[in-house]
Amino acid sequence: MDFALFMFVALVVTGTVWLLDHFIGRRHRPADGKEPWWVEYSKSFFPVILLVFLLRSFLVEPFKIPSGSMIPTLLVGDFILVNKFDYGIRLPIINRKIIDVGEPKRGDVMVFRYPKDPSVDYIKRVVGLPGDTVTYRDKRLTINGNPVQAKPDGDYSYVEAGLNYATTQRYVETLGSHVHSIITQPDMDTYLPGQVEDFPHKGNCVYRETGFTCVVPKDNYFMMGDNRDRSNDSRYWGFVPERNIVGKAFMVWWNFDHFNRIGKFLN
Repeated sequence: MDFALFMFVALVVTGTVWLLDHFIGRRHRPADGKEPWWVEYSKSFFPVILLVFLLRSFLVEPFKIPSGSMIPTLLVGDFILVNKFDYGIRLPIINRKIIDVGEPKRGDVMVFRYPKDPSVDYIKRVVGLPGDTVTYRDKRLTINGNPVQAKPDGDYSYVEAGLNYATTQRYVETLGSHVHSIITQPDMDTYLPGQVEDFPHKGNCVYRETGFTCVVPKDNYFMMGDNRDRSNDSRYWGFVPERNIVGKAFMVWWNFDHFNRIGKFLN
């Protein structure tokens, strides 16, 4: 079950028990009578559940990074905080925006609901905004005809799933106001044609042997991982609709294996 839905159900149940006891139940108990255990528990848990539900729904929500698609910005095992406010106030459960506060910016690290299975949360970097023309050719990004600055920054090594040791080339990339690191593996293709799926607005994309060009539709975003050759992202399953946005990732708050990452802000 979706955690937000679980919290909402728990909130409704405990709140209902509390209200029924307040207006009806206690009138039928002796003045010195003890509250039933379910009433006592509901009265104790309701304020806590309400506070957590409001915080997670409208301000900040925690997530755990399960994969290496955002290395080196995010490592497997990072626990991150996501700002739910920057991109607008949304109703919990149905995720519908009711107050427009702001929009995603190019270069933001964003959490969103995977378009092919909205029950799954993904995290990638915003590369293309609505109306942008995104070209990725020979492992270099071009946005609206302007090459994205990417300066070589030496090698970067890490352990992949299955304990395989990967040595990559690191670049310092500038997307909008964001300056961040990305990595690529020289021996891998720019993308894997056999993994490109059918997706809405696929006609906006032209795939060639050395890369592809996509025009981002209205109210959609083009997402890519910083670990460019190990990321399942928009080049394969398409654009992220605005309605799938969850929030902006801004900080690592815990990592059991790398304590020095605690408190690290994302760029």
